Amino acid sequence: MNNNLQNKNITCSIVVSVYNEAENIVDVYQQLTEILQTQNITYEIIFVNDGSSDKSLQILKKIVDGNDRVKIISFSRNFGHEAAMLAGIDYSEGDSIVCMDADLQHPPTMLPLMLQKRAEGFEIINMVRTQRQDAGRIQNFNSRLFYRFLNKISKVELAENASDFFLISSRVGEILKNNFRERTRFLRGIIQMLGFQRTTLEYIAIPRQSGKSKYSTRKLVSLSLTAMATLSKIPLEIGIYLGFISALLSIALVIFSLIMKIIEQPIPGYTTLVVFMGFMFSIQFFMLGIMGKYIGFLFDETKQRPIYIIDKTINC
Repeated sequence: MNNNLQNKNITCSIVVSVYNEAENIVDVYQQLTEILQTQNITYEIIFVNDGSSDKSLQILKKIVDGNDRVKIISFSRNFGHEAAMLAGIDYSEGDSIVCMDADLQHPPTMLPLMLQKRAEGFEIINMVRTQRQDAGRIQNFNSRLFYRFLNKISKVELAENASDFFLISSRVGEILKNNFRERTRFLRGIIQMLGFQRTTLEYIAIPRQSGKSKYSTRKLVSLSLTAMATLSKIPLEIGIYLGFISALLSIALVIFSLIMKIIEQPIPGYTTLVVFMGFMFSIQFFMLGIMGKYIGFLFDETKQRPIYIIDKTINC
């Protein structure tokens, strides 16, 4: 083990979000404990059961029995992956906090290198996925395109292909506990806008050992919209630019109509009018949809409802 890590005497909290991962939990726990024990550090593993409907909670209870290094937080229902990560951070006690999924696509073998970077003084370590082996070229391309688009519209420079696999210091964790309590959040983006000394590490996401991804196309689209709304107000400003373009088109159409009138040529008005009105209505409904999404987020914030509700905790 590296001397820097020994001298820092790091304590670590591993937050593992679980949603219907009964087939993977034991493997995740065994791999985590084997690796963490080689690091000679004080650690805790916090499993957050996000309203699983399979046997995930029963398996977790067997793991935690007589093991004071393992904590369980079980939600009353499914509140989503972001809420699960935040709950784990809320209950963490280590000076380093690692968030990861229970599907083993976030490799526990990266933990020693992450902890080493933490020992060097970095307070945020973003894990960047260079390749996802169970995804095709189109999915990997779309992922890169999404982050590049976010970087174009956001004032925050996000690490391309950053994931929900990351390490933060307890100081960053306290900021998330006390200040960033939005009901709508994009956590992997928020931690990159906080500042502090940060770095990135690369990893390859291996195929799932068992089970299937919980992110449907609908959920991915919703996450993308949330990311844009969380990090940028530019979508709201699109209406200004579209309004300017439509105004220019309107002026051009008026000039064209006047010229045709002056030279006494018939004006092909019906088709032009239908196309133009269809274009204008499309813009209006598009902008109404964007505004409605932002208003919905504001409505969620004003209701002040809890981000998550805990049914039971064990060892917490």
